[in-house]
Amino acid sequence: MGCFVRDRLGERRRLSASPGLSTRAGYRSYLRNHFVPFFGPMRLARIMPSTVQEWVTLAAAQGLSPRSITKYHVMLHSVFARAVRDRILAYNPCEATELPKVITTKSRILTPDEFDAVLAAVPDRFKVLVLTGIETGLRWGELVALRPLHIDFLRRTITVQETIVEVSSKDSPTGQRMIFKPYPKDDEPRTLAVSSALVEAIAARIATLGLSRDDLLFPSREIAEGSPLSRSTFRARYWRPAVERAGIDFPVRMHDLRHAHASWLLAGGADLKSVMERMGHAQIMTTQKYLHTLPDADQKAFAAFQLVRSRSIP
Repeated sequence: MGCFVRDRLGERRRLSASPGLSTRAGYRSYLRNHFVPFFGPMRLARIMPSTVQEWVTLAAAQGLSPRSITKYHVMLHSVFARAVRDRILAYNPCEATELPKVITTKSRILTPDEFDAVLAAVPDRFKVLVLTGIETGLRWGELVALRPLHIDFLRRTITVQETIVEVSSKDSPTGQRMIFKPYPKDDEPRTLAVSSALVEAIAARIATLGLSRDDLLFPSREIAEGSPLSRSTFRARYWRPAVERAGIDFPVRMHDLRHAHASWLLAGGADLKSVMERMGHAQIMTTQKYLHTLPDADQKAFAAFQLVRSRSIP
């Protein structure tokens, strides 16, 4: 089965309108870690629904989360669907799989006070990075790909023009861990307004490090012409310790600053369409999930209702 899966995943990547590098690396990782060890030696025709069910049971016993199992099953289903279309198989053995129930939990969003506590605990060299993250809601790859040329100091805006994809060298199509790529896919960079305080902090950073227009704003070392900052290194050495020192009692990732940014915008009265465009979301439903995520969002919403209602009462 292994060769068939590799061929079909390769075909899937070629047919994709604009396959992401991280997606490609994900395919390779799923194949190497989750599919080949179990299905690799088997002939396709010998894989029964009970075989797929056995894989699900084993994956759960090994600690894979219900959400991950479901995600991998979708991918496996698509591979077998291709085998059915190619008349290699008469049916898809993934059709009747019983998957573990995915329980959706309400996400906990960092409050402004909690963010201030984390910011205070972050080493000084990363404070501007973290401030940029919360003010823009940029993804990690977009954040660490920023350069001085992306900052408009007069208009106080930041334009997202490229991103850095960090993948395992085993799964990288080029063999490199850090891969630069233009962003976004439709060649329409998005421009975000930011505060004058952030622009001034970025300007001071550029002057202190002697950065040129093409240098990375947040390199791995505090030097001009520096190399990209690794997400895993930043998380392990600096971010997690800062969150612990801040006394935050729930898991907070650097990526959660993006969630906080969207939630604060909506809680502050920004409309969904504007937030969608600022976040770079492809669908409005992705943006909608950030509604009512702050602890007092429901109380504020009801207070707004009461305010409008009281105006109509004589």
